[in-house]
Amino acid sequence: MKTRIGTTGALVAAAWALPYGLGSYTIHVVDIALIYALLAIGMGLAMGISGQVNLAQVAFFGVGAYTVAILTTGYGHGFWTAALLAVLASVVTGLFVGVPALRMQSHYLGIVTLGLALGFINWITNAEVTGGADGISGVPGPTLPGIDLSSEYLYYYLEAVVFGLALVFGLFVVRTSLGRRLRAMRDDSLAAGAMGAEIPLLRMTAFLLASLYGGLAGVLYAGLIRYVAPETFSIGNMFILLAMVIIGGRRSLVGCVVGAVGLTLVREWLSDFSTYAQLGYGVVVVLMVVFAPTGLAGVPDRLRGVYERRRGRQSVRAELRPFTPYPPVERADGGGDVLLTVEGVTQQFRGLRALDEVSLTVDAGEIRGIVGPNGSGKTTLFNVISGFYRATAGTVRFAGADTTTARPYALSLAGVSRTFQNLRLFGQLTVRENVLVALDRSRTWTIWQYVLWQPGVWAHERRLRARADEVLERFGLSDFAGADPTSLPYGIQRRIEIARAMAAEPRLLLLDEPAAGLNGEEVRQLIGVVRSIRDSGTTVILIEHNMGLVMNLCEKVTVLSSGSVIAEGTPQEVVAAPEVIEAYLGESDLAEIGMDAPGTADRPGRPQEATS
Repeated sequence: MKTRIGTTGALVAAAWALPYGLGSYTIHVVDIALIYALLAIGMGLAMGISGQVNLAQVAFFGVGAYTVAILTTGYGHGFWTAALLAVLASVVTGLFVGVPALRMQSHYLGIVTLGLALGFINWITNAEVTGGADGISGVPGPTLPGIDLSSEYLYYYLEAVVFGLALVFGLFVVRTSLGRRLRAMRDDSLAAGAMGAEIPLLRMTAFLLASLYGGLAGVLYAGLIRYVAPETFSIGNMFILLAMVIIGGRRSLVGCVVGAVGLTLVREWLSDFSTYAQLGYGVVVVLMVVFAPTGLAGVPDRLRGVYERRRGRQSVRAELRPFTPYPPVERADGGGDVLLTVEGVTQQFRGLRALDEVSLTVDAGEIRGIVGPNGSGKTTLFNVISGFYRATAGTVRFAGADTTTARPYALSLAGVSRTFQNLRLFGQLTVRENVLVALDRSRTWTIWQYVLWQPGVWAHERRLRARADEVLERFGLSDFAGADPTSLPYGIQRRIEIARAMAAEPRLLLLDEPAAGLNGEEVRQLIGVVRSIRDSGTTVILIEHNMGLVMNLCEKVTVLSSGSVIAEGTPQEVVAAPEVIEAYLGESDLAEIGMDAPGTADRPGRPQEATS
């Protein structure tokens, strides 16, 4: 901590003393570099932190600059009034540009945002209010009492203060709950939604942040140059900005700043060779994407990993500690209230009917098993219950409320949590951060606290971290708190996913094949974990192919085949049902649970279904 404070102090002192050693042209270049650094931070927040492809950052930049120019020269407003309105205009534009992110992602979103940027450029080039291709000149600069901001040396200090505050705010966002949810959305938006992250609002928030930084950069640019014209906001400059972010490292705000400042300086040094420079930028970007996808910011970690591998160093060996059972909860009503009702649910995927009028009820405090052959609709049923699919027909009710059309994050906040058949841990977040995402029950609209009440955000963060440590300790994962979850053994990853699901303190826990890939000892531990979860007051529904686990753990079992319920009852009743034996259970399954296949001698060649 002391080292970090000392380093920060040294950087601030160096930045403050910088103008004293620079000529007038060089300080102008530095002023421009700071403006691009602001733009890069905004783009990094949208693309690197949030995973939203944003090729409209130059449009936000232009909206800020042109709004200041139009309001000051055409309507007689003062610079600071115009600056405030310009930032608001940029934010509104950002929210408008972010609307497509609610419907599309990946390169489709990139094409749309690029198209919107092209539309903006076309408008400012041809509109009378923007001065057309000639732009707007004579923009008045900002004024401060006793300070001549017409001097680019003094203007540097204004920019440095704004930039410093903007960088600190960006780092504050990234390292607290909002940034963690944005990063979870980037890594896996489906899993993030299942953990309670309001994905639509988070996508809009990403564009709001990008436009805020774009608007600030535009205001500072108009005040510095006193002239705005379309060529400043061209698509060429958009791709230069993209190169800055990629080269510096899009997932690190400091890396984005380094890329912006470095490439701005390089552009000036190569201004006499602009044709070759453009080609060089493209080559460097391609090389970075191929050989250093995390940019310059990720190079130290990559070199450290290579060095440690060559030296044969091994990290400190961590242990999976025993699970600490939850204290049992005595229910005053003795349980038995219906918690989940599925009535006549049908799920159609074009010509495929994955679920065909499935109905079941699950009582509070129950451990319900869902079994059946592969392709029988088990995971589809979970996806309907947890809001990932909207049922074609039928009704789902949770805790008395109709949740048929509810979104995953709404169901998570209401008390439904789940794991996945294929692990969906957030690979770029640590184990502790995975748990923190689920622990955070705050709503996205509370982001106003980031602007008006930062102490409240820090206090909330401290409470979350204390609770996360308790969850990790209970599940025996404390030694792995700072680890990359994807680097850990499969059995530990399964426990991490269950710990993350339970961090949300759900009323209903959906476990999708939790024993898949586990060895015998890990399965025995899993049985103890699930029983403890049920005893703590959480109802459990699990999909499982391990019939030994189902027989030992579940009080009631529902069997699906070809999307329909073919049997339901206690485990003993279900495994004895001829239709279940015919559709699902093979001789190995019956032997595992200590039963003989009835009539096997009379049914030679009976096909066996896959059970893994």
